[in-house]
Amino acid sequence: MNETVGMILCGGFGKRLRPITEKIPKPLVEIKDDYTILDKQLFDFKNAGVNEVYLLAGFLHEKIMDRFGDEYNGVKLHYVIEDEPLGTLNAIRLGMEALGDKPCVIRNGDVVADLNIKKMIEQGEKSDYFFSIFITQMQSPYGIVETSGDRLVSFKEKPLLDYYINGGIYYSKGKLDFGEFEYGDIEKTIFPQLAKDNNLTYYKENGLFWMAIDTSKELETIKKEYAERTDKPWGYEKVLIYTEKYLTKELFIKEGYQTSFHYHENKDETMYIVSGAGYIEFENKKEYFGKNDTIRIEPNIPHTIVATENVVLHEVSTPFLDDTIRIKDYYAIR
Repeated sequence: MNETVGMILCGGFGKRLRPITEKIPKPLVEIKDDYTILDKQLFDFKNAGVNEVYLLAGFLHEKIMDRFGDEYNGVKLHYVIEDEPLGTLNAIRLGMEALGDKPCVIRNGDVVADLNIKKMIEQGEKSDYFFSIFITQMQSPYGIVETSGDRLVSFKEKPLLDYYINGGIYYSKGKLDFGEFEYGDIEKTIFPQLAKDNNLTYYKENGLFWMAIDTSKELETIKKEYAERTDKPWGYEKVLIYTEKYLTKELFIKEGYQTSFHYHENKDETMYIVSGAGYIEFENKKEYFGKNDTIRIEPNIPHTIVATENVVLHEVSTPFLDDTIRIKDYYAIR
């Protein structure tokens, strides 16, 4: 089977993020110092084994070319420039004409998400359906209240609802048949037709961080998320508490991924498994874990954490922030 390539929609005007997007395209908006939305997306593609990406650009495309050129950490980049904006359908059509009949993952250029692209590709390859859409659970934009009889009994701040929305990331087994459609939004044209023809399925992962950055409020939220967060090939780590006495980090490890084989010279750590399952592999044994388990690792003990399901854990340790000695790394970029 042809190797899967990536496509990223980079051509929008980002009108609701002005004045920032008057001088740079939305995918180049920074979510952390010198780390843009597009950096995050290319980083995720690379660590999912996608080594060729088509950037479907238009407005201020020169800025993207100046930053990335024709290569990003081993990912080969191609530019497909739309002369005039005719919607996501035309941009994707031009992209598919450029890459031919290869399977591809298509991403909206304003979405930051922690989904497992490698797993989405594997599911898409095995599926009987031609096209799949990543769906994510909808979060209420407002806090809600709960009532009982004539009493108001509780408040919930922006809960997840029992509905799913289009997450803006797609897998296609090959070139779409665009039929009579030439322009417009693909979500309002091709997708309903694919669903009608029974050629559309979905990929779902619950509990993931997902955000479409469309307004200044959403940009402020994503910057807060990334204030103490560092993306890793296997997921991310986030500093929750850092004092003179102790350090607490949150680690998210994607299913099928693992940390480096490493040890800490000084750090004595205890891991609390918040969700998921996996094992810690030492030099001569494996210790399996699941939700609510607790594992202590003393200094100078080489180990790697392997996720057999998506794992969230809290690591409480002595306060040595950068005390990690890697013996073996499994990924090309960090």
